Order: sequence, then C-alpha cells, then structure tokens
Amino acid sequence: MTPKRVNKKKLKKTWLHKYRLVILNEDTFEEKLTIRLTRLNVFIVSTLLAIVVVFLTTILIAFTPLREYIPGYTLPALQGQAIRLDKKTDSLLQISLMNERYINSIKKALSGEAAFESINKDSIYDSVESEIDLVGLQTSNADSLLRAKVDNEDKYNLFESATAATNFLFFPPVNGSVSSPFDLNTQHYAVDIVVSKGTPVKAAAAGRVVLASWTSDSGYVIIIDHGNQLLSVYKHNASLNKGQGDLVRAQEVIANSGSSGELSTGPHLHFELWYDGNPIDPETFINF
Repeated sequence: MTPKRVNKKKLKKTWLHKYRLVILNEDTFEEKLTIRLTRLNVFIVSTLLAIVVVFLTTILIAFTPLREYIPGYTLPALQGQAIRLDKKTDSLLQISLMNERYINSIKKALSGEAAFESINKDSIYDSVESEIDLVGLQTSNADSLLRAKVDNEDKYNLFESATAATNFLFFPPVNGSVSSPFDLNTQHYAVDIVVSKGTPVKAAAAGRVVLASWTSDSGYVIIIDHGNQLLSVYKHNASLNKGQGDLVRAQEVIANSGSSGELSTGPHLHFELWYDGNPIDPETFINF
C-alpha cells in the first residue's frame, strides 16, 4: 500500500470517526441525551449555522433601521437632501450677493456718492436685451434692425422706438424748466426741475417703490425700482402718495412737489436716475 493511499485512508478515518456526546443527570448519572457525532458532521453543521447567521444578519441590517448605525453608511434620502440643501445654500448665497449689491445701489442713490463709470443708452439697452435673452427669447432680424435704428436716434426717444423689444419707456415725472442740470464735476447727480408747490409728481416708468421716507437733507424721498438695475429717485417732495412695496404704473402720481429738506432752495423736484449703482443723466432719456 502506497503512502498516499495510507494518508487518505487515515484522513477519512479521522473525519468519520464516531464520537458520542452524552448529557447526564449530575445527581443520578441518568442519561438525558446522547448524540453520536463525527468531525465531518460537526464541520457541516457549524458551516450551515454560520451561513444562516450571516444571512439573517444581512437581512436584519439591510431591511431595518439598524443599518443607520453602520459607520460610513448614509441613507439615499439623506444624500438627496444634502444635495438639495447644498444647491439651496448656493442659491441663497447668490441671492444674498445680489441683494447686497441692490442695497448698495440704493445707499448710493440716497447719499449721492458714486464711483462714476461711463454709462450710455447703449449699455442700458444691452442690459435689458440680455435680460430678455436669458428667458429664452431669440433676437430676430427685426430686433437687430430696431436696435440699429435706436442707436441713431436722438437722446429723447431712446426707449420709445424700442418699446416692442423691451416694453420699457421713460416719461417725465413733471413738466418744468431745468434749473440745475446733471453735473459730474460738482457731484450733482440729478436734474432740478422748477415747479409750483403741490405739483403732482409722476412715476417715470412702471416699477415697485423700494423706499418712501423722510430724510433731513432731502425731505420726503421716494425711490422706484424699475428692474434691469434701473432706479429713479424723487426728492424734496411736500408729501408722498405711495408707500414702500407699492407697485406703480408709468405716469401714476406718487408724490406732490415741494421744498422739504435742508438742502432744498425752493419748490422743485430733484430727480435722479441710477443704473447698476451709478448715476446717469436723466436728460439723456427724458425731455423735460
């Protein structure tokens, strides 16, 4: 008999050798349970038990809340919520920056302080045009011809011919003579229009009132946001007819002219136009 055959027979005998597991009563030595075992039986039963335990544990973790206690595990719902919160945070940050820029523009309009940049009717028109493009409108050949025509028009009719493209038009808030024009050198970022006390002051364009208040320097002040980064400011009024947050139509009466405020020199309207935080000459767009 070869050694290989001997080892195989010995291994088989080892695995199949029978043992008896006896459970006795300690006091009477009576047999309560007898189990005949082999190494192979014990191995098979142990393996099956281990598989069953692993299977049941996997099911328990996969389909019960216990999985939340596994280090590094994250629920898909929580992952989706985290992504949504991250996007919302980013959106809120952008809105916050836009609001900060918007508030700074209003502060500049109130204080009369501005780092002036060269702004003309083309830049404003381009801004309004880009706003329209953002909502998915395509510029047609007719729009391009209209813009070329607007570029060659005089300063008073800028938005009148562009109404079809921008639906935006400036109107004179009052009719009167200009006593003090817009002047960058003296930091007079407005036009002063002489009118009788109590003359109705009208909105230069449709928009929303963002400020309606009293200041010691300028008296009763009202500021209207027309969108597209455009603000109009009306100072030294005798009274205000609109409040903060009110929506106004173009040419709607918003105040009555007067001479309120320490800086006023008589009944007149101090009228300003601001674009993107910078003052612009109202006479470029409006014929008073």
